[in-house]
Amino acid sequence: MTTHHIALDWVRREIKEGRLPCAVFGAATSGGIEVLESFGTHDGRATRADDHFALFSVTKPLTGLLALRQVERGLLSLRRPLREVLPRFPRPDVTLWHLLTHTSGIAEQTLTPDDLVEHLVTAPSMFEAGTLSQYCNLAFAGIEEMLRDVTGHSLAELLDSDLNTLVPGGGRITFDPACDAAEVHHLDLLGPGFDFAKFVGLRHPAGALFSRAEDLLALGSALLRGDRALVHPTTLAAMTTPQTTGLVKLQPDPVNAGQDWGLTWNLRHSAPGLLERRLYGHGGASGCQWWMYPEQDACFVLLINVMAPSVFGVDLDGLHNAFTTGLDA
Repeated sequence: MTTHHIALDWVRREIKEGRLPCAVFGAATSGGIEVLESFGTHDGRATRADDHFALFSVTKPLTGLLALRQVERGLLSLRRPLREVLPRFPRPDVTLWHLLTHTSGIAEQTLTPDDLVEHLVTAPSMFEAGTLSQYCNLAFAGIEEMLRDVTGHSLAELLDSDLNTLVPGGGRITFDPACDAAEVHHLDLLGPGFDFAKFVGLRHPAGALFSRAEDLLALGSALLRGDRALVHPTTLAAMTTPQTTGLVKLQPDPVNAGQDWGLTWNLRHSAPGLLERRLYGHGGASGCQWWMYPEQDACFVLLINVMAPSVFGVDLDGLHNAFTTGLDA
């Protein structure tokens, strides 16, 4: 059993030096959770290991897993046009594959519209689907509508029936703000018009989930061991194969330099800050991280509550490097 002391020391240092007010860090292998520790304080109390945190974009691969479960069952096709599900959507070129890979060209104008579907069907087009890459939260509203069409259920319902049931003891990944999640700091960094309560109220399928670290670790462990109850190994292999190689990024993101998109997974195969690049996972705007290292049979989760933590000096690549170099300690 690995002690993960190097990664734990990294988290303790970020708390001690004031860059992070609180954190929950956990690591797992294909055999299960190995370490789960909490640090610091939030909302006037000590952080607990079973606290919920706002995931922001760590929501995306969870939505992706729910979609690919329907693809492997033959209920959805990666090439199904969105317009078949939403006849008012004006473009015939956008398919599920484009929605999953950030290549749809849908122009997102706000994270908090009054109605997600209405925003989707009236959104302008930036480019022909599949010709460029541009990160798009709104595309996930299209994925949810495709899921609703073939299952008759909302994303929240599918989450409970398809993912939470696979967590030992029952998972508690949820859109419900009553989970008493840690308050998020510096929300203004998402823009002056960002309304977090409205975002959560929309149950935005790209970023409004809350989770405990242990829930993500349980799913990560299942992915590492190829548990077919979650997703077939063939499906996971497709999800973690680069889909956007060679496509120009319309707005390059220096934080995600050296990466491609799989089917919702972030593949950091050429990231200049990483010592070990054979990984897949996702991060969120509040700094939350969920990453799998299949070659090392290891995954980690970091739940924190500071928007754009790099602005405050938090180098998350440093945690990756501490984690991977400490695996044999």
